[in-house]
Amino acid sequence: MPNVKAKIFKKEKEALKNGTCHDCGKKINVKNGEIEDGALLIYEDGKDKLSVLKCDGCYEKDPSLNNYRKCEVYSRIVGYLRPVQNWNEGKSQEFKERKTFVR
Repeated sequence: MPNVKAKIFKKEKEALKNGTCHDCGKKINVKNGEIEDGALLIYEDGKDKLSVLKCDGCYEKDPSLNNYRKCEVYSRIVGYLRPVQNWNEGKSQEFKERKTFVR
């Protein structure tokens, strides 16, 4: 597999900083933004983007993303619990502006 050398954005830097295979947890060598024994995979589903590293062995077995489940956040809105992702724009903004009570 050829080395990946490209412009690295903020989310990709986080994946590179971790430096481990997403599937097996093996350490992946990353030097100066260049991946020596793996691949940087970028998955997009509309507005969300996920960047993960995979070692050569796991990538050859299956290049798709496994062991991933997007966290669904529920919160109370007008008296009952609903997934935050289903809220309208106004309620979503209210949720972002909420402050957590700290004792």
